[in-house]
Amino acid sequence: MSTPLSRPSYAAVLRVPQARRTFTAALTARLSYATVGLAVPLAVTAATGSWAVSGVVLSLFGAATVLLMPLRAALVDRHGPRRALLPMSVLYGVLLALLAALTWHPGAPAAAVAGTAALAGCCAPPLGPAMRALWSRLMPDEGMARRAYSLDAVAEELLYVSGPALVGVLLGVAPAAAGILLSAALNVAGTCAFVTSPALPGPRSAARRGRPVPVRGLLPAVVVALGLGLAISAVELLVLAFAAAHSYDTALVPWALGALSVGSALGGLAVGAVRWRAPARTRLCRFAAPFGLVLAAAGAAPGLWTLSAVLALAGAFIAPALTTAYLLADETATEDTRIRAGAWVNTGVNAGSSAGALAAGLLIDRLPLPLCFALAGGSALATAAAATVRVTAAGRTARTTTPAATDRG
Repeated sequence: MSTPLSRPSYAAVLRVPQARRTFTAALTARLSYATVGLAVPLAVTAATGSWAVSGVVLSLFGAATVLLMPLRAALVDRHGPRRALLPMSVLYGVLLALLAALTWHPGAPAAAVAGTAALAGCCAPPLGPAMRALWSRLMPDEGMARRAYSLDAVAEELLYVSGPALVGVLLGVAPAAAGILLSAALNVAGTCAFVTSPALPGPRSAARRGRPVPVRGLLPAVVVALGLGLAISAVELLVLAFAAAHSYDTALVPWALGALSVGSALGGLAVGAVRWRAPARTRLCRFAAPFGLVLAAAGAAPGLWTLSAVLALAGAFIAPALTTAYLLADETATEDTRIRAGAWVNTGVNAGSSAGALAAGLLIDRLPLPLCFALAGGSALATAAAATVRVTAAGRTARTTTPAATDRG
């Protein structure tokens, strides 16, 4: 199945010319998305006095960010990251600054806040897909690219742990709206540094613009990403409900969720250190299915610390599955559709996250908690099974295709 690698190392990935500078710039800009998710609801609630308004604003912002990401990625593929990313980031930063100004003091008009947040989400630059597309250009071989993608996945996990903590520190000295301003500054500064990197490709030629993404090959990665997003977002509410049902202090919940992140980070580092013989399509299902199985069993844990250990084990499959999904997207895409392909996987994760949180919120009060965990894990299992069927069908088609048929066009 696999063999360990002594080389290349993660340090070797960062020693590739321009890799460290470009990756640092991209992470700085992407940290904005980890801070804004907490800063927006806190600022809107403080300004309007309504959690309901806050929820609507956050939903509009999230929907615009997620659903329009493939369109924004298509613009980057069409015009090149230098021309497309910076205008998006500047617009995004300006609109976030306006949102911060609207929510700086109480009494903000809800309609203006919601409209500004939605417009900001429409402009959010697809920096994650752009960086992942760049890794394949920077790395000299497949082993280095796999390490780079794993490093990217682990770094993203750490961003979403450190981002809310950074907003929490800022709240000690400034109003919540300052977190929105911080998000704007991080995005614009990081994007400016990213687009000035010599590693970025130049503008696309007219002959290569507008090519469609190869959807058939990309579908398994998007489907599995959707299932992972569903399950991961459900876990956050399920752990909170588990702690309440077992009379634990809810202050302990972040530690249990942290175990999931730690497991994911360790799994991501491990998967990049192995030379896999199985193709990415097969590995994708083999990572997603164990995650679903372990998560489905988590509801039977007798206490929060046992649950934390089980979540750490489940988390060990998250980053490997997502890394493989992005690798598969990169393998499937052409040179001029890579950012769009990665953006579709990203959209799958985020769309699943939105649906998973909604579903968990509706089911927790209606079904036994162990069954809710089983359904969350089942969503990952179901999408892994669907992707497996897709991969098997593709394999049969490839085996039955003759050379003569292949030459026909």
